[in-house]
Amino acid sequence: MADSLPSSSSSSSSSKLVYFVVIPLILICGLVLILNQKPSATYSWPDSGVPPPVQPRTGNRLRRRRRHPPPLRRWTISDLERAEASLARARARIQEAERSNQTSYDPDYVPSGPMYRNPNAFHRSYLEMEKQFRLYVYEDGDPPLFHYSKSLGILGIEGILIHHIEISKFRTRDPGKAHVFFVPISAQSIANYAYVIHNRAWSPLQNIARDYVSLISTKYPYWNRTLGHDHFMLACHDWAPKISKGVPLLFKNSIRVLCNANTSEGFKPSVDVSMPEIYLPGGKMDGLIGGPPPSNRSVLVFYSGGVHGYIRQILMDQWKDKDPDVQIHEYLPRNMSYYDMFRKSKYCICPSGWEVASPRTVEALYTGCVPVLLKDHYAKPFDDVLDWSKFSVDVRVSQIAELKNVLMAIPEERYKEMQRIGVEVRRHFEVNFPPKRYDVFHMILHSIWLRRMNVQLHDTYED
Repeated sequence: MADSLPSSSSSSSSSKLVYFVVIPLILICGLVLILNQKPSATYSWPDSGVPPPVQPRTGNRLRRRRRHPPPLRRWTISDLERAEASLARARARIQEAERSNQTSYDPDYVPSGPMYRNPNAFHRSYLEMEKQFRLYVYEDGDPPLFHYSKSLGILGIEGILIHHIEISKFRTRDPGKAHVFFVPISAQSIANYAYVIHNRAWSPLQNIARDYVSLISTKYPYWNRTLGHDHFMLACHDWAPKISKGVPLLFKNSIRVLCNANTSEGFKPSVDVSMPEIYLPGGKMDGLIGGPPPSNRSVLVFYSGGVHGYIRQILMDQWKDKDPDVQIHEYLPRNMSYYDMFRKSKYCICPSGWEVASPRTVEALYTGCVPVLLKDHYAKPFDDVLDWSKFSVDVRVSQIAELKNVLMAIPEERYKEMQRIGVEVRRHFEVNFPPKRYDVFHMILHSIWLRRMNVQLHDTYED
């Protein structure tokens, strides 16, 4: 019959076509679609600390919001960081020399002897200073208040050292290479040229220093980046501490190189530098160095000077013209020479005056007389390197009445040892034109170097 149902053989062929051709084709197409699918742009990686892979931007696709920290920024090393790194290396070498008791080669001089607290550490530090230390001098300001000070007279060392700094091999014209920055204010010039007689106000003198620091802090970045910690000033005038006090950061943070190193007036031995007061008649060293041996010194102790301050007044009241062994004079008799008396005496008294500093300490060392330091609150020069007890005598104010007994109680061999060491150590107090290694100029620079090296600074702008 034409209208009869398909036969069973025809139905079986159709079923085989569906199972073996059509369904496998559908499965294959689905598998292809799955394998070729791209990741969704809205997919978020788990917060596991591992950033997701970066997808390329195509068309106008919106950037997906970042859910992980940005990559680390590549920082450049600043000038201050570079300076700190060089100081850290120097510190390590100095500490190694101290631990190993290692002596460094030096063709000119190798520190040794009991006058040094640690000769090897000092020598290594000095050599590191010569190799690395650089200072920058601000060129702003005109003489006489800046870059200049008188080089003659009892305060002449201020002018001499300012001049030495200006022409020193340690000076760099590139502030990026500097470890310290010199603020070329002259306290002596401010006192000589800006002080108005009978005006007791400090503010006009302090304003000069304040205005200069304000100038360099607004014109250059170096003061503000450390708040003045790597800056220094140098002054021998008695008023320098008061003048610097008018600039709080200068007084508190900066390295102040001062003759008037009075700890009761804000001098900080760990930050500031004690500078010896040195008087050079005619501005030269001619005829100052040298004296006879101990056996040719007939006077026990000598002093001559004006009555300035309470210590000298007590000294005069107790000993003036009372004992031939204790030659204490306010004014020398005409038949006596000041420097000859230094050379005839075993001990020379170096008392404070109105302020703690006095040139007599260095005059005693120059002439081979053992200094007797009669001072309160005095920070001795180069005390972090030199052991003053090996070549000087400290006498308290309360012991002035017993001065002769105190000195006579020192054994003769002990006196001779102090006198010999004093002769050796005076090289560190000599003024040379031009400066020589290990002289007073280089010792002051070394004191600045130590204080700069002992503080680690970072840029305040980073805060």
